[in-house]
Amino acid sequence: MKFNEDSRVKIPTILHLMKLGYAYLPLSTATWDMDTNIFTDIFYDAMMRINQGLEKDDVKRLFEDIKLLLDNEDLGRAFFEKLTERSGVKLIDFENFDNNSFHVVTELTYKNGDEEFRPDIILLINGMPLVFVEVKKPNNRDGVIDERNRINKRFSNPKFRRFVNLTQFMIFSNNMPYADGDPEPIQGAFYASSSYHKPIFNYFREEEIFNYTALLKPISQEQELLVLKDNNLTVIHNSPEFQLNKQPERPTNSICTSLLSRDRLAFILRYALAYVNETKGIEKHIMRYPQIFATKAIANTLDQGIKKGIIWHTQGSGKTALAYYNVAHLTDYFQKQNITPKFYFIVDRLDLLQQAQSEFTARGLRVKTVSSKDEFARDIKATKAIHNDAGVPEITVVNIHKFKNDSDVASTKDYNVDIQRIYFLDEVHRSYNPKGSFLANLKESDPNAIKIGLTGTPLLGDDYNSRALFGDYIHKYYYNASIADGYTLRLIREEISTNYKLILQEALAKAKVLAGDVKREEIYAHPCFVDPMLEYIVSDFEKSRGALNDASIGGMVICDSAKQAKQVYEIFNKLYAQDKAITDNQASNSNAKTLAEIRHEEIKVKSAQLILHDVGTKEDRKGWVEDFKAGKIDFLFVYNMLLTGFDAKRLKKLYIGRVIREHNLLQALTRVNRTYKGFRYGYVVDFADISKEFEETNKAYFKELQSELGDELEHYSNLFKTQEEIHEEIAQVKEVLFEYDTSNMEVFSDQISQIQDLGQMRALKKVLANARSLYNLIRLQGNYEILESLDFQKLNVLYREASHHLDLLNTKQNLEHGTATSNLLNQALEDVIFKFTKIGEEELVLADELKSTLRKTREAMTDNFDP
Repeated sequence: MKFNEDSRVKIPTILHLMKLGYAYLPLSTATWDMDTNIFTDIFYDAMMRINQGLEKDDVKRLFEDIKLLLDNEDLGRAFFEKLTERSGVKLIDFENFDNNSFHVVTELTYKNGDEEFRPDIILLINGMPLVFVEVKKPNNRDGVIDERNRINKRFSNPKFRRFVNLTQFMIFSNNMPYADGDPEPIQGAFYASSSYHKPIFNYFREEEIFNYTALLKPISQEQELLVLKDNNLTVIHNSPEFQLNKQPERPTNSICTSLLSRDRLAFILRYALAYVNETKGIEKHIMRYPQIFATKAIANTLDQGIKKGIIWHTQGSGKTALAYYNVAHLTDYFQKQNITPKFYFIVDRLDLLQQAQSEFTARGLRVKTVSSKDEFARDIKATKAIHNDAGVPEITVVNIHKFKNDSDVASTKDYNVDIQRIYFLDEVHRSYNPKGSFLANLKESDPNAIKIGLTGTPLLGDDYNSRALFGDYIHKYYYNASIADGYTLRLIREEISTNYKLILQEALAKAKVLAGDVKREEIYAHPCFVDPMLEYIVSDFEKSRGALNDASIGGMVICDSAKQAKQVYEIFNKLYAQDKAITDNQASNSNAKTLAEIRHEEIKVKSAQLILHDVGTKEDRKGWVEDFKAGKIDFLFVYNMLLTGFDAKRLKKLYIGRVIREHNLLQALTRVNRTYKGFRYGYVVDFADISKEFEETNKAYFKELQSELGDELEHYSNLFKTQEEIHEEIAQVKEVLFEYDTSNMEVFSDQISQIQDLGQMRALKKVLANARSLYNLIRLQGNYEILESLDFQKLNVLYREASHHLDLLNTKQNLEHGTATSNLLNQALEDVIFKFTKIGEEELVLADELKSTLRKTREAMTDNFDP
């Protein structure tokens, strides 16, 4: 009985790809170039078909040019530019995508010398292996991580350089549903762009409804048997498991439809891939699924004649990157209408202008910056879309506040307009007053311009509302989805201890005695207040580095005032200088340090920087921010700066010294929600008691969610099972084995894939083990007629499948609780030994998470730990 990776996942996926229009090509009848794995016959035929007038000798030279491009150590950038070239010889016909050749092959060897590997499924477009799919059977012990580790090793091998450079993106699947909240993407179907290092696994959650009848072409029984025979699997042809796995809703088939159907593949190859110059070298990025659907939603909105709207995507979801991708997509959209688009990215702060300029430049866009009325007037009156001789796509970044009070703003109303201007407005959650000049000037600059607002927290006030000012929502992507997809982290709020509050009260009382009737700002900036606060922060941060077992994390202190921030920085430098002198003296008296001393030195806070608008130059502040991101600075002391738009993945502890209002609070909190190493949480230390403000702001967002989601809200809530429902399911499963579908092994596999409880799986495995023992006992006693009452052979397979899933759960537990458990234990011990340091800890559950589960691991530890 064939019940393995090939029969369960690979062959059904190949057949599904054939229904999507890929012709199956047995390797026994094919020819290909071993150096590149390009199928030469197909390539030659396709090149001459889509490039009329191209001769065979021309194609031969083209092929040799491609081989040279693939030798570059550029992650395939030169080849990708050739692949997507709009003029000259085309490698892909994007104008008539069906004019290309589409094939699927299996187990094609990628070889260089004595090293080789064989992807499970390879997709050929015009004979070029641009995409491959790696599959594992459900409940395999290491999930898809095993394949990712394998591909890490292969793609970092210089011998496979050509194959990496040729590959555009990859799919990894073990044909299981996603298990949201895993620290590593261990089960499900994921996609990733090629990488010389560790590829980033992306979830894909389809937002459109496919008409499978129209999309999937029927394949004949002869075609199906050809695939089965070529893979020596004709025996599974009529099995119920095989029939089930051919269904388009199966996880691997589903992601293949989403990414590899003709329209989607054309979209991804043309618009969804980007090369980014990062500090550590070049990276290849692929659109996240919310960016894909937001881009399509923008085009659909324009199709309806609507010229303004808001993209509501959570912080950290890549809104600047979304604008970048849309430069290419909307350029084609308008050029099909013989309209030339011109793109603007509008910010309201200088630091955001610099950040946007940096991000766009890193992705290869030419960036013009505008920071005055005269510059904008000259730019908007120019009739050409780009201002560079190279013809490189261009965007103009505008600091709108440089001319917000000028009534005579640049305007297009007095001259002919043959260009469609597109304004991306960054951070439209901020209070853009409709009574002021900003919005009026923006509208008057070009009444016909398209205005797309970008925000992670829309403005929901009664006086001003983002939708009233900037239009309806074009696309939405909330925090709960971002957390489930692994793009952002949950937040833990730590309340400072009563003991510490008493110290603050004493300091406050002393300050009042010293200064008499002084302003609140003066009191909170007084050394009597700042000294103990800073002592607590430094001590807490060093303990956190030890407890979390990571000395690389950074901290930020949001101060009560600029004056307090300066005082904190001054005292820190005095303490640091004194501490450094002691450390240097100790080092001179000791030639060898113990491991404990080395460890202590690693977690100690050594450096900090003050970030205020009147401290240092623009270049100084930019340099300090970069140093913090690079790990050269431990702490940042801020007041109003860096609370929005600042992304530093290593920032994992945020100390809040004042109440921040409304949407600005959510903006500030999400400075610590970026993914970093294996972290599952960002930590907020609350000196100011933000809980009331957080609750009120959350209520406003919940109300907005209700108005947006309407009747869908109930289904949205049902994404998260309650504890009672989980207990009911566990009780039902434990009752009896025959509540499972044991007649169909694939259905059984799906059923047990939902179980995440080790005890529950052990109980089920024990039932199946008893059934296997019973089978042997019956045979031993000679009562063979009883064997006909159950398919014991199938039960034996079910036992193996249950064993595999139990192995998978153990692996997941090790991943979750390896470093996490030790970190939690360290923190639990910290609370016991230094229990005066913390009086409360809770998760800040953002409104759109609704009923999502709250920190199961940490709560379990709290409930069971015996002080």
